[in-house]
Amino acid sequence: MHKRLLALTSALVLSANLSAQETPPAPAPEKKPTPKESKAEKDGRDPETKPKESKGSIKIEGKTVAYTAKTGILPVYKEDGTVGASIFYVYYSQTNEYGYRDPKLSAHTRPVTFCFNGGPGSSAVWLHLGGLGPKRVNTLLDGRRPDATSGLVDNPHSVLDVTDLVFIDPVNTGLSRAAKGESDKQFLGVDEDINAVAEFIRVFCIREKRWESPKFLCGESYGGIRGAGLTATLQEKHGIYLNGLQIVSGLLNYGPMYGAIGNDLPHVLELPTLTNIAHAHGKLPEDLQADREAAEKESREFATNEYSVALLKGSALPDADRKKVADKLSRLTSLTVPEILESNLRIDRWAFKKRLLRKEGLIIGGYDARVTAEDVNNDPHHASFDPSAAFVKGAVSASINSYVRETLGYDNDHPYRVMASVAWNYTQYANQFVSMEGRLARALVQNPRLQIMLQVGRADLVVPQDVMRYSIAQMPIPASLRSNIRFEEYESGHMMYFHAPDAAKFRADTVKFIQESLK
Repeated sequence: MHKRLLALTSALVLSANLSAQETPPAPAPEKKPTPKESKAEKDGRDPETKPKESKGSIKIEGKTVAYTAKTGILPVYKEDGTVGASIFYVYYSQTNEYGYRDPKLSAHTRPVTFCFNGGPGSSAVWLHLGGLGPKRVNTLLDGRRPDATSGLVDNPHSVLDVTDLVFIDPVNTGLSRAAKGESDKQFLGVDEDINAVAEFIRVFCIREKRWESPKFLCGESYGGIRGAGLTATLQEKHGIYLNGLQIVSGLLNYGPMYGAIGNDLPHVLELPTLTNIAHAHGKLPEDLQADREAAEKESREFATNEYSVALLKGSALPDADRKKVADKLSRLTSLTVPEILESNLRIDRWAFKKRLLRKEGLIIGGYDARVTAEDVNNDPHHASFDPSAAFVKGAVSASINSYVRETLGYDNDHPYRVMASVAWNYTQYANQFVSMEGRLARALVQNPRLQIMLQVGRADLVVPQDVMRYSIAQMPIPASLRSNIRFEEYESGHMMYFHAPDAAKFRADTVKFIQESLK
């Protein structure tokens, strides 16, 4: 029996072997070559975001300026070396007529200016397509009917002839985003934002070989806080010392901006701006209307003397003195004495938007109070929108989306966030106002060659002109360094480059500032 089983098993094994030999083996799966990992993938960037280059030229003061525009993103590295975010930028560098950097424009001697707006939550589009770049939105805040789209034109007031320009969109603005799997919260805060932009500048200097270039910052609005903090952080963390800091319609401290019970400083500082705005609309008495500078001087002197003392006294102020202060405020703002007394001598600048031209049925802008519009809101104290923002936003948004993709060649389906709603982290400033006067003072003392230019608009209700003057006056710096700081004042508002006469002055002041900072 055992012999029969053994023979049967041997036959089955032999049959299986013969069958295996008769059936051809299945072909081995084709081995595909492993794609080489790109540098972009290694540092966490999308390989499709390789910077795009394009060429252009523009005439500035009668001379042709050729340039290369580079558009892309750079990584923001975290302390552990991984990528936390990608920051979108547009970089303009002057070239010769053949599209190459002229030896006379060596990266070692050619200045580079890093530009950003504020918000927090704003992209750099305003400075980019309004103030400094080689192209500008073809619209102005001069009373014309707003256009939904307006296209781009050459910007004769660009400063590309004296400095290369880098426009930076902080994380969550423009096309800048946190990296996949990373929380954007780590970049949305006062110091978090400063560190992220500082890291971008560091990486940019490596990639574009700009370490030895003269460097400038230009920040608008909240960009003043960002710029002042950056100036100190770049020095102390990365060893990057600046030649100049330019702050456009900016602030260094929230304290002088927002009034509350016990904080009357904003009411004092905003009075000269209210007087200038009333003058712009022909609302002041004849003698003040005849001389704007005299009107501003009278307003400032009153604000810093009788008015501030009256506010300090509060309810202890005698009725007769209260009436005298209200009479003076009425003279300087055109508001009526009863409404000033009703508001306890404290004029809300946002209510001023609605009340200055209420008889005409118009509201005025916040960013530029020269701009007027009708309102659908019957609230006697608050305007429902800001015409100086609404009248340009559509044209600006259409232009940047078209320009980035169609002219600069950066193809990306993500929404370009002109203005993003961000939940800003102020935790480290709990129970206090954000303040950068101390950091900027520290940076200036450690780098006494640093020059600072502050540009303010007389029709700016968002950041009244004397807010920055106050902050600078409080900066704890030696008297010898006060000459490093200069002020420039403009007729219009927050974005003074959207007013033709101011746009020309804006360029002239910026060119002079850069040239003198290099001496």
